[in-house]
Amino acid sequence: MLNFKRWRMLIAAVSSTLLVAACGQEAGARLVITGSSTVAPLATVVAQRFEAAHPEVKVDVQAGGSSRGIADVRQGLAELGMVSRALKPEESDLAATTIAQDGIAMIVHRDNAVSALTREQIIAIYTGGVRNWKDVGGADAPITVVNKAEGRSTLELFLSHFKLAAPAIRADVVIGDNQQGIKTVAGNPQAIGYVSIGTAEFEVEHGTPVRLLPLGGVAPTTASVAAGSFPLSRPLNLVHRGELSAIAREFLSFAGSVEVRDLVTSQYFVPPARR
Repeated sequence: MLNFKRWRMLIAAVSSTLLVAACGQEAGARLVITGSSTVAPLATVVAQRFEAAHPEVKVDVQAGGSSRGIADVRQGLAELGMVSRALKPEESDLAATTIAQDGIAMIVHRDNAVSALTREQIIAIYTGGVRNWKDVGGADAPITVVNKAEGRSTLELFLSHFKLAAPAIRADVVIGDNQQGIKTVAGNPQAIGYVSIGTAEFEVEHGTPVRLLPLGGVAPTTASVAAGSFPLSRPLNLVHRGELSAIAREFLSFAGSVEVRDLVTSQYFVPPARR
């Protein structure tokens, strides 16, 4: 049986251990960011730099689409949401901070002979009016139409730009994030899709066999987005609702600052105007 002195020493040791553990939990902080797969790679590298300067902080970046980012912020599942478009009037309960600008471009396989498509041709392809590449100047081969899934802001912007309703689309393949779209087109010489310009430029630079098509006669490049001349451009935002924690406020300020402009350009996006 433990004597009284040893019992007191044991209680003191256990109490000390619990106190240290509790202090450690208070000292650490976790920031959850969810949403757009377009914004996620940029948010990830920004988070890594932020964590390097704040070793006590863990930033958890999860993709899943802009709709998820908005829903998670509203439900309190994430403090910041990634949204690759401007907020809508019905989303006035949220505040947005733009951390980059991007565009959306049509992509085909690198070996596809078609170098450009008109607005009318793109609409005809996506609504089933044109089903063979020979009808738009390409090879005699069926077109594989790749479309974005519901809840993706890229789909919303594509439909809005071409004034199409979702039920009108005749897709052969439905994909989620940009990487899925690029992988699908890269693996099928007859496929056509639309993805983030920044993501596609990055993949082309690293040897992925896809090619970006001009839109309205404008080259699909980050330079065109920066100049404001590309017709299908968008802001990449971090959104929140209500009061933010100190860590979230600091991260939001950091993500939109000149301290990460090199990360924005390394991801083939356009940095926001200086604030």
